[in-house]
Amino acid sequence: MSKSRSNFVCQSCGAVTNRWQGKCDACGAWNSIQEEQAATGIGAGTARKPPPKGRQIAFQSLAATGQEPPRTPIGIAELDRVTGGGLVPGSVILLGGEPGIGKSTLLIQACAKLADAGGRVAYISGEEATAQVRMRAERLGLSGAPVRLAAATNVEDIAGTLGAERFDLVVIDSIQTMWTETIDAAPGTVSQVRGAAQALIRYAKNHDACVILVGHVTKDGQIAGPRVVEHMVDAVMSFDGDAGHHFRILRAIKNRFGPTDEIGVFEMTGKGLSEVGNPSAFFLSGRDASAAGTSVFAGMEGTRPLLVEVQALVSPTALGTPRRAVVGWDQNRLAMVIAVLETHAGVRLGQYDVYLNVAGGMRIVEPAADLAAAAALVSSITGKILPVDAVFFGEIGLSGSIRPVVHGGARMKEAAKLGFDAAVAPPGSGDESAGLRVERTDHIADVVARIAALPGGRVAQRRAEPEERRGDGPKRVTDARRGPARAPRDTDYDGEVEGAPF
Repeated sequence: MSKSRSNFVCQSCGAVTNRWQGKCDACGAWNSIQEEQAATGIGAGTARKPPPKGRQIAFQSLAATGQEPPRTPIGIAELDRVTGGGLVPGSVILLGGEPGIGKSTLLIQACAKLADAGGRVAYISGEEATAQVRMRAERLGLSGAPVRLAAATNVEDIAGTLGAERFDLVVIDSIQTMWTETIDAAPGTVSQVRGAAQALIRYAKNHDACVILVGHVTKDGQIAGPRVVEHMVDAVMSFDGDAGHHFRILRAIKNRFGPTDEIGVFEMTGKGLSEVGNPSAFFLSGRDASAAGTSVFAGMEGTRPLLVEVQALVSPTALGTPRRAVVGWDQNRLAMVIAVLETHAGVRLGQYDVYLNVAGGMRIVEPAADLAAAAALVSSITGKILPVDAVFFGEIGLSGSIRPVVHGGARMKEAAKLGFDAAVAPPGSGDESAGLRVERTDHIADVVARIAALPGGRVAQRRAEPEERRGDGPKRVTDARRGPARAPRDTDYDGEVEGAPF
């Protein structure tokens, strides 16, 4: 009898070593390596045994036209949008999210909606008892839906039970609680998660059933378990939101049967999750348009245009190193925008604390938000109130130039639909203005000059002060288009500025 062999596997990245150590050399995580028995299933046989002879596979032409894969609409418009139009038979979806964010609530509502439409649906819980799931369904008013409910964690038992019938949708909550008898390891370990996912994917492909796997997330927002699971499944979705807000965002990170980076917006209510048909109006609700330091960014999330409010606060610092705080945006991009404003537009922010916030808890990842963030910063430091009917979008380069972005026409159409009249955008960002007054600008200095020319603000107050009380002399600024010999401009915009207001 051969001696059983054990490996030491990192629970964060799945790296395998032959001994235990405190730090994983692959990902750098501490105390994440655990001892596991070597797999005894497929691929674990002795090397002295000759490999079986495989059967010949048939090739097909690349030019062969195939039909669009059939889809089963769930009935929840926001969920169908993210999946690409509905569920594809034989596909596997991995849904991740923080604890308590509403993953189980969303899936129970989806199961009930599909079951009421005549679909055969099974919900298998590995974390809660069936009585707890029934209580949640009763609270949501879904107790009458014909959903098959079970509580189990053994993958072989689950696959054997599901294989006896035909199901359109199977929900496994969650994959970290599942375990298979072919692997000698505790549930939740890297080996068990990988083996259980492989068995459930095999069931989905053999029986043309759509399987949704619920996955836990780590403290840094990544789905727990080996990253190979994300490569094995057909779609990876993230369900996140801010605990201080009622809205939740379902985001497609990977989708073999639909667009990626698509989002669906939901609102958490006492009766469960309700769809938000117009997310732009939802994020702009409660906007204080009469305050300086706010701008409206016309962004894109997948194929959906989305308007969000960008708020900035620039205040004098009492610290040796000014503070830079960002919520909902990349802190590195904020540092870049501040550097460009100081170098190419004469806006000195080195002695100020800078706070930037995306209202509503939304997180922006596209670089087209550079112009909206810069406009909010300049509005805050000058006290000038930006036009309430204008939206901003454009990417700022290190030379101060404003680069065009994609889907300019869709952004403007969304702004026009919500009652906006103007858009500040770079040249080349689409010719469809949707009836908006488009202010084309190709350099950040022009935008700063236009904001400084707006009426009111702290500029007019400082202009009335004597020169000796200001303590700031005129500074020369450089312009990448006009060379270093640009006309002098006061950093506080006390003198005349070029350009006209928006």
